[in-house]
Amino acid sequence: MHLSRNLLAGKRKYLYGLILLSFISVICVAFSMTGNDDFDIARREVLLRRIGDELLTQSGDRTSRVLPVKKIAENEYQIRFENELTFQSDSLVNTTRRLLADDPLARDYIVNVLNRGNSSVAYGYAISKNKKNDIVPCRGRKQPRGRYMINVKFKPTGINAKNGYLLGSLPFLAFVGFIFLRAVKPRRTLPEDDQHASLITLGSVLFDSKNRKLIINGKTIDLTGTETRLLRIFALSPNQTIERSRLQKEIWEDEGVIVGRSLDMFISKLRKKLELDPNIKIVVIRSKGYKLEISY
Repeated sequence: MHLSRNLLAGKRKYLYGLILLSFISVICVAFSMTGNDDFDIARREVLLRRIGDELLTQSGDRTSRVLPVKKIAENEYQIRFENELTFQSDSLVNTTRRLLADDPLARDYIVNVLNRGNSSVAYGYAISKNKKNDIVPCRGRKQPRGRYMINVKFKPTGINAKNGYLLGSLPFLAFVGFIFLRAVKPRRTLPEDDQHASLITLGSVLFDSKNRKLIINGKTIDLTGTETRLLRIFALSPNQTIERSRLQKEIWEDEGVIVGRSLDMFISKLRKKLELDPNIKIVVIRSKGYKLEISY
């Protein structure tokens, strides 16, 4: 009953820890996405203004201003000019494609050049990440001088863009989760009777599992934590064969790594510490495991 309560408490702690980690992760990712979105939007507006500046230069105008970029709808912006200008259709397409290549969210977009007086479309085209879907009419034609506005509408990236930030943060979250869950992972708890029975007699040897000591013929020998756990398994089943796989699982499973040679090394160390009493020894049971033999 006590063991069941301990396991239940451990599972609850594990579950609460997992929920807390998930909640913290969602908050962190949300803040990360918001911050990145704000930065990318500001960067996009700078790139759009740069497009307007290059168009004016190509038109021969090096003195008039590009008016502040106006956001007219979600994912849609307007580039406005102080004075009239003219433009070559190919130059406009190449300029927007080159500059917007630096915008991580500008995967697909439509550009419409509007007459400022009546908002009619003077020229328009569509650019796609998949170039075969580009729509660019009237190549090579020069447009007459006029008062133009340029509307650039981007295809909403929505969850795809946010997934990019989320996926980018997964390795870090996985690492934090691993460390956190290792800390809250419930450990096996020995039955109550075994917990109190920290002193175990093995023939003439006294095994103090609580203090990690062996007392043989009045001599005290210190044990490591792993040696103590290993000997305790043998001590609770003396003269019985313990499978190698069980020893590996119970000693190293909670550490996350099972190394076959580690078991052999600790068995060897325990043998040397038990050599003071010839009536107790760890023997190999071929193809099965090990046995703690005690001659009473």
